[in-house]
Order: sequence, then structure tokens, then C-alpha cells
Amino acid sequence: MYTPADEKFLNPLRAQLPARVFKEISENYLREPRGKFKGCGELLCPENTEHVSIIVSAAAAAGVAVIPYGGGTGLVGGQVSEELENPIVLSLERMNRVRAIYPFENTMVVEAGVILADAQAAAEEKDRLFPLSLASQGSARIGGNLSSNAGGLNVLRYGNARELTLGIEAVMPDGQIFNGLTRLRKDNTGYDLRNLLIGAEGSLGVITAATLKLFPRPRSRATALMVVPDPTAALSLYALAGDILGQGISAFELINETGLQFLHEKIPHIRQPFEIAPKWSVLVDVGLFQENSANQGIEALFEAGFAAGLVLDGVIAQNQAQADQIWNVRESIPEANRLIGAIASHDISLPLSAIAEFTNIAPGKLAELGEFRINCFGHLGDGNLHYNVYPPKGGNRDDYKAIAPKVSRVIHDLVAEREGSFSAEHGVGRMKVGELERYGDPAKLAMMRAIKTALDPKGIMNPNVMLRR
Repeated sequence: MYTPADEKFLNPLRAQLPARVFKEISENYLREPRGKFKGCGELLCPENTEHVSIIVSAAAAAGVAVIPYGGGTGLVGGQVSEELENPIVLSLERMNRVRAIYPFENTMVVEAGVILADAQAAAEEKDRLFPLSLASQGSARIGGNLSSNAGGLNVLRYGNARELTLGIEAVMPDGQIFNGLTRLRKDNTGYDLRNLLIGAEGSLGVITAATLKLFPRPRSRATALMVVPDPTAALSLYALAGDILGQGISAFELINETGLQFLHEKIPHIRQPFEIAPKWSVLVDVGLFQENSANQGIEALFEAGFAAGLVLDGVIAQNQAQADQIWNVRESIPEANRLIGAIASHDISLPLSAIAEFTNIAPGKLAELGEFRINCFGHLGDGNLHYNVYPPKGGNRDDYKAIAPKVSRVIHDLVAEREGSFSAEHGVGRMKVGELERYGDPAKLAMMRAIKTALDPKGIMNPNVMLRR
């Protein structure tokens, strides 16, 4: 049983912390973006790591549940709980300092409350690149990015959040501060606790700061949208791109006509490159270090792809404004999806060699359940697809609530049969705990439970995220 965070618990904390740490909670902290969860709680906004330590120590002593809160952009319910009785919602929004930047080392130390876009801007001021890029980067915070091991648009070249992090500082479930803000790239002195806490979704502690990797900024950039016959051709084009451009490919995004139709329907002011939406297309982004080399490379890819029958048509951006326009189309698709309203959304990953078969088989399997519209899009280069299922035009998703679990079971079973994952980048949260129990390796689940018990014996840290209590 958890003790509610009532005044009996809060009053001793008021004597130890500034009054501004205690903030009246608003609706924004109690719901997730898709409206699937609504919670309750007492909001605390610490200003430094010592504040976090005091709060968590008190919570551990009293048995009060703690929900770490970043930017609130997570899509699996990790930041809000319906079943807990008045937990502490611990927002790190005031811990938003860039502590240090070391351009020569290509590292940056930031607090967990730094907004992702601000971290990118801080790196750019020093002529460096922090490449983590998400549609929600204007509100997502570094702590949440690391806790969910965020992926996004540049994983193909730079890796996900875990691969972009050298060290972290965190407050453990007993209130102890883990001082792991190393800037070293080699440090074989025991267990990799950094990677244990990254991706733990706040269930093993509270990340308060991180040392992030920076990179040189490419001097030549190029962006193109290429029409392809189908996902099989898109994968062949990706292989060809690797031969021509090597490590210069920053992003290789698959786009389906359904997503473009949703944009036309719900966000018509967004200018699209093609008057008639192509059935399949790929957005290719290239960054190289010699002037004009990216444009030359992407033109060579277009020509080689066209000659091989892999590219049917396309647009190569002639300037940054056109590149931004192409990217705006891709990054606006999730918002159009939200406005349409999905019956079931799926964040899946597959081995590249299994993607074409999956995209061929899945529509037929779903048709056995009813008539749907499917928007299959995502980060093709790293195998991550967002496979979202919608009612037919004119239909209402609320009429399909009873069938939604069956839709997800079809998709996740097909993914599991092909050695894929039901959660590529969004995490498990509270929404997908049952899926982890169904598809997770028993030995992995046993080890996860053992780690959780060892580090958080009272179970106060983000209860029922990933593992049921």
C-alpha cells in the first residue's frame, strides 16, 4: 500500500525546501497527449539535485509513490497514473540549465529539465550538433528523452538517446545521488549503471542530469522526397543509398499515401510536393562535410534509383526553405493522425529483411476483422514503423473500441513471428505492460524484476510502469 502524499507528508518537506518548489497541479500534468490516461497527484518542482534527493528520501521513508515528469509528451502513459492514490508528480522543469559545453571534447552537460530544442540550440551556438530530433522537441525534455530512450529521426546515423549519452546523474529510490556524469568514452570500472537507468522510464530512479555526445555539423545538407513503387523498392533504394552515400545518410523515412491524405483532410494549409499523393515515398536526408557534396550524392542516388526502377518520381530540395517544407510534411503526419483518431496505434520494429513481407501480409490479416484505413510510415532505415489503423472515411473510432485489442493482437503477433518488437521507441509505460508480459523473454522479465526489487524494494518509483507491482 502507498501512503497518499497528503499534508502530513508534505509539511515536513515545506520546512526543508523553498515554497516555490510546491506548485498547484494543473490538468496538463494529469493527462497524456492521446487522452487515454488521467491521473491525480501533488506537484513538486525541485530546482536542483539536492531538492530531488530530499523529496525522494522522504517518499521512500513514507512509502509515497513518485512519478517523474518530463515534458509530458510520452505516448504510453509513463507520466500519469490512474490507479495510484495521490502520488508525487515530480517535474524537473526548473532544472533546466546547460551546465557546461566542451566543444573540443564534443560533449555537453545538461540538466534533465532542459527542453530538447534548447539543447540542440546550445550545441549549435558552439558549432556542434546534438542530433536527437523528435516531432515533440519543442516541449520534450532531456530527462524524459533518456528515461524512454527516445529515438526519432536521426537514429539511423547517430543512434538513439542511449547511444548519445556518456554519463548521467540520478537520484536513486532511497534518495542517494548517483554521481555518474562522466565525460569519458572509455571507463571499464564495473556495471554500466548509465544504461541501466536510461530506458527505465523512471522506474529505477530519477535522472537529474546527463553528459551528452556532440558531433561536428555537416557542411553540406540535402533533402529529397522520392516516389517508390512499394516498401520492397524502398528497402532496395536504402541499400543503394548506403553504397552511394555511405555514412552520410541522416534519415530515410517511409511515407504512405494515407498519411498525406490525412494531412490534406485535416491540415490543408501544409503544402505538399505532389498534387496527387503517391502510394509510397521516402524522405532521404543527407549530411556530408564537403561543400555541395550532399547535393551531388542525392542526385546520384536519384539517377541510380530511377535507372534501376526503384524511383518513379521525386523532388530534390534546392534550398533550405524547400528542405524545411518537405520535412514539415513528414513531421506533421502524427498531428494529422491524432486529428483523424486511430482505432489502434502501433510503434513496431522489424528486421529490415522482414519489413516487405510484413507490409504485404498485415492488411489482409486486418481485413478479416473489418474495413480499415492503414497509415504505415516511419523510420525505415532503422526498421521502426508506425503502423496505425483507422476507421473507414466517415467512421468514428469510438465505434471500434471493442475490436481495437484484436487489431493490436494481429499486428503484434505478426511482428513477434518475425522477431520484431511491439515497442520500438515509445517505451512500455503503463499502456503496454500486458504486451511485455505476453511477448517478453521470461529470463529477461525475471532479471528486470530482480533489478527493480534490489534498487527499489518499496516499489515507490513510477509504480506499474513496465512491471506490475
